[in-house]
Amino acid sequence: MQFFKQLFTPSDRYKGVRPIQVYVLKLFFGLMFFMAGKDAWTELITFQGNWDNEIAIAWCAMAAYTALSGLGMFHTLRMLPIMLFMFLYKGLWLSFVAFPMWKAGTLAGSDTAEWAAIFMIMIIPFAFTPWSYVFKTYILGK
Repeated sequence: MQFFKQLFTPSDRYKGVRPIQVYVLKLFFGLMFFMAGKDAWTELITFQGNWDNEIAIAWCAMAAYTALSGLGMFHTLRMLPIMLFMFLYKGLWLSFVAFPMWKAGTLAGSDTAEWAAIFMIMIIPFAFTPWSYVFKTYILGK
């Protein structure tokens, strides 16, 4: 019982953040690193032919993002901006791509619906993000 209490008690080890928040974020950094990283790096390493510039930029950005996510497994609070980047780009995509299709009744059954379902999983790390720490550290700079 003491173990579970410690999970939900702010910790000096994690700068006043609850360990459960750090562990969930570590899990999602790992998922980003291994799952999205596998796709991005495989595409970059195995691609043959001439790249379309916009597609190449997207794959390179994804590879960089996933590589930095690997650091987040070990330096979770320092790498929170990577998680914030994920919230922002997925939130923008859901707002500008998926939501209009849903509103028009064309989302169900589309490839976009599959991506929307995957992107909605970001609710979990969003809920576990230590927002007061983010505000103090990255907005106020303390």
